[in-house]
Amino acid sequence: MADSINFYPGARYSFDSEYSESETQSGSSPLGFSYEERFPTESFALTTRPDTANQLKEVMEKLNTGVKTIEITGISPKVLEAIPEQHFEEINRLKKLVGFNLTLHGPLIEPTGIGERQWDESQRKNAENQMSLAIDRAHKLDPDGNIVVTFHSSNGLPEPRTRVKGKDNEDIDARIAVINERTGQFGQLPRTGNEHFEKEEGKEIEVDLIKEVEETNKKRWLDEITQVSIGITRGQEQITEITQFRDILKKNDTLKKLVPEKEDAYLELYKLAKDNPEQYQTALENIELEDKDAARILKRQVNGLSVADNFIKNSYSQFKDLFNEAYEAAESDQDKKELEKIRNDIAPKVLGYKDDPAKISDLAEEVTRGLRLIDSVTKKNPPKIWKPLEEFAIEKASETFANVALQGFQKYKDSAPIISIENPPVGMGLSRADEIRKMIVKSQEKFIEKAMKEGVSEDEAKKQAEKLIGATWDVGHINMMRKYGYDESDILKETENIAPFVKHVHLSDNFGMEHTELPMGMGNVPTKKHFELLKQYGKQVEKLKKVIETGDWYQHFQVSPLSETLAAFGSPIYSMQMAPYWNKQIGAGGAGGYFAGFGLNPDYHHSVYGAGFAGLPTELGGQIPGQRNRLSGTPME
Repeated sequence: MADSINFYPGARYSFDSEYSESETQSGSSPLGFSYEERFPTESFALTTRPDTANQLKEVMEKLNTGVKTIEITGISPKVLEAIPEQHFEEINRLKKLVGFNLTLHGPLIEPTGIGERQWDESQRKNAENQMSLAIDRAHKLDPDGNIVVTFHSSNGLPEPRTRVKGKDNEDIDARIAVINERTGQFGQLPRTGNEHFEKEEGKEIEVDLIKEVEETNKKRWLDEITQVSIGITRGQEQITEITQFRDILKKNDTLKKLVPEKEDAYLELYKLAKDNPEQYQTALENIELEDKDAARILKRQVNGLSVADNFIKNSYSQFKDLFNEAYEAAESDQDKKELEKIRNDIAPKVLGYKDDPAKISDLAEEVTRGLRLIDSVTKKNPPKIWKPLEEFAIEKASETFANVALQGFQKYKDSAPIISIENPPVGMGLSRADEIRKMIVKSQEKFIEKAMKEGVSEDEAKKQAEKLIGATWDVGHINMMRKYGYDESDILKETENIAPFVKHVHLSDNFGMEHTELPMGMGNVPTKKHFELLKQYGKQVEKLKKVIETGDWYQHFQVSPLSETLAAFGSPIYSMQMAPYWNKQIGAGGAGGYFAGFGLNPDYHHSVYGAGFAGLPTELGGQIPGQRNRLSGTPME
């Protein structure tokens, strides 16, 4: 029926089932919102283009659509810095004049300090400085309010945990990223282990990658201690070989001319070889003239002592590194006290041995004793040199966000901008609700601790932490969990997890496979259920700023997503929050489909249907000649 009536291709009419009278009776919008639930138009926001510093012009153009909230897009640090200072002030004056709201999408910066190859604290501080600049610029947009500034939880960070849906609907870690905290290097730990070799009653053991990291740390620590022990052993073997020639040399009268104690002649020659190689070579040649066998033995002893010295001193250097690592990683005061005892006992002796070649054997014994003591202290809890990247990244990012929030509070007090941490598309680093939640909680805790050190009361610090640090929840980004086998119920659990912290919402639709950014209602994002969950957690969803992010849609169709979004939500056209509604007016042919224009009476409507006789063919009194007869198809002369 609808196809026979809809003779205007691409147009949508109230006769379509999506916009039928039954919809009026049920009182629902295309997304399922009842009349009582529909959001006012002013709760939606449009974004400015991210590729231009002329954000003032962008704001003016967005205001022409009638939107009441605009998100300034500063995702490029370079573009954000290129915006003239005066433009921020002018946008603020325009805001006061017109009466609209502003938010800011801050630059896409990696807050952890992790780069392409490794983590660097200086990179984290650079990110902190760039974010602080964004906070300063945001405050100029709205000096009297708490403007929301969105930052991504990560940008370029490898996915810390690649999770997929298992057979029993549980999360399974396909692989996990780890980082060496001392060096800043990171890598991936895939699903390998004993799941195929070790079985219980014929059933393969499920590998827990978090435990695999612990086992990797234990193995690595044991390997490090073993390597030091091997170096010591090789050095001691060389010393044993050297002493085997003492009896031979005791019988050699030639050596009496060189040193009083013949068996220690190699010590004197070794010192000479280190301090003055030319004199050593001359002395060796003189001995060779007297007795070639004695010279050969001495040369072998000197070389052996050199090898032993290198092995043992290198092992001592490694031993010191292990001690420092164990001390820094010690999680209990008792372990630190035990390690301090080892240091106080061994260090004075070692310092007296390490520069005396005659005491090289004693040095080896002390290092061996020290290794045994360190091993006994760290046996139960070896240093965790490899940490899950998730834990490390949250720790470093929360430091950045806490510092930026505190700096903003110290500068601007009650009008400080709000930091809202956004979930990036699933598949990027820190994109899941539990990760964002941990980051927000950790950032708030650090903010409170730092603020109290600056003299802020605990109650005030807690109040400001909850106010100034929250979440921007992007429903399109989290929908990409579908790519990993998750379904709608899993996606909604993510929203339920983050709901208490949400301060801002980003809207885009997709089918869960790619980050396509369609207007809401054109994909399978469960929009209504997302907002129902937010409402359950006390969020005033009608007042939450809902930012329409549909860059891909605009790129392909060059059409504003505003009317499509308002129609999908069934928002009322007028401020009295009653009929008419956007979906009804667009459905009745007011916009005539995607490409027909906007408003209640677009120009394109006239070009198709006409406002008088001008648009009619000449045979009917119009001004369009040369058309074919609409009934017979024969051309008219």
